[in-house]
Amino acid sequence: SRHDISDEKWAITGPMLAKAGTETRGRKRKDDRLIFNAILWIMKTGAPWRDLHPEFAPWNTVHKRFLEWARLEVWNDILRMLSINADPEAIIIDATFIKLHQHGTGAKGALQPEGGRSKGGLTTKVHAVVDALGNPLRIHLTAGNVNDIVPACDLIEGLLADKLLADRAYDANKLLALAERQNHEVVIPPVPGRLVQREYDIHAYKERHLVECFFAKLKSFRRVATRYDKLAITFKATVMLAACKKL
Repeated sequence: SRHDISDEKWAITGPMLAKAGTETRGRKRKDDRLIFNAILWIMKTGAPWRDLHPEFAPWNTVHKRFLEWARLEVWNDILRMLSINADPEAIIIDATFIKLHQHGTGAKGALQPEGGRSKGGLTTKVHAVVDALGNPLRIHLTAGNVNDIVPACDLIEGLLADKLLADRAYDANKLLALAERQNHEVVIPPVPGRLVQREYDIHAYKERHLVECFFAKLKSFRRVATRYDKLAITFKATVMLAACKKL
């Protein structure tokens, strides 16, 4: 499949997935790489699990392994490993809406906190921080009606960078104070209502498009662009997997 993981990336990802695997009794455990490529095919095409091509493995075997890795949050560990050599020139933060498909609703209590009603209906919001090359560093999910600034401090806490880039939705005193403590040059346009308008580097601000490019790449995975998952844990795993694949 053209969506298969490359040998280079599998050399990093494979051992971490194998370490996270659980022991099975009876039948021999299906090859992790085959299962991983099957999951990628589902994520990229947006197909239902039951429509998985039989050349991979039985769909229920693949789905079971996906749930196993999702519960272990193995994608978080892989993202941290892949982003270890991040470009420290800047960090860029932003958020994007994901529309919930009707098939992604109906599981009692499963949508919260990552599914909420906003102007576009039921949506999930993906918050992300990328480095100066547009590579993801941290990702967080909230309901679509949660303000962008709510998880912002937790997302940038402890990240080393020369600059912090964001749009004016992030012009909040608590975020500015944290950026100052972390020695970030703040490149955020001030909101019009500020009594004292801050200056910011207009030329550096143009690099904010890198986070938008990351979201565009993320949404090339159809199961990210539209949320079909009922469970918050599985949709988060879908987003994290797509982010790791794009590194």
